[in-house]
Amino acid sequence: MGGPVLLTWNGEAFEPANRHWARECDKRFVVGEFYTLAEHNDRSMNSHRHYFAAVNDAWRNLPEDYSGLPFAESAEHLRAYALIRTGYSDAHTIVCSTKAEAARMAAFIRPIDPYSVVDVKEATVTRYVAKSQSMKAMGKQEFQESKTAVLDFLDDLIGVERGTTQRNAGAAA
Repeated sequence: MGGPVLLTWNGEAFEPANRHWARECDKRFVVGEFYTLAEHNDRSMNSHRHYFAAVNDAWRNLPEDYSGLPFAESAEHLRAYALIRTGYSDAHTIVCSTKAEAARMAAFIRPIDPYSVVDVKEATVTRYVAKSQSMKAMGKQEFQESKTAVLDFLDDLIGVERGTTQRNAGAAA
């Protein structure tokens, strides 16, 4: 199955938006069959670019106290860290037999993904991996929610009023 098909509503039925989409419908669908229609809202590229500019600005404005910490290595490290800290992540947990084994396991797992966060509690190792924010992986609503959560988190991290990073994104550019 392919991606979404662009259709227009004429007041009575949906029709392909142009010849390209008509040909695509002919390839994918059978005349007379029933299909379930689900609305698909593409997210704005402007919002996408604004978000990445804001994260980059936040990274450039990190306080010196964070210098040398893994999340401060790049804007991408910071974005992944913020996604993880705001709950937009997947967690993988391994229960080891001893604390020493957990420490060894964590040391082995950490280099696998430089953007992940590995946490050790007693004999349990948890690896957090940020969710992808690609257009394909994250829809419009979830992207907007994650964008707001991440930018608020970054404002708190930097120590500025919430909304500052979002308002100032790209202003220096």
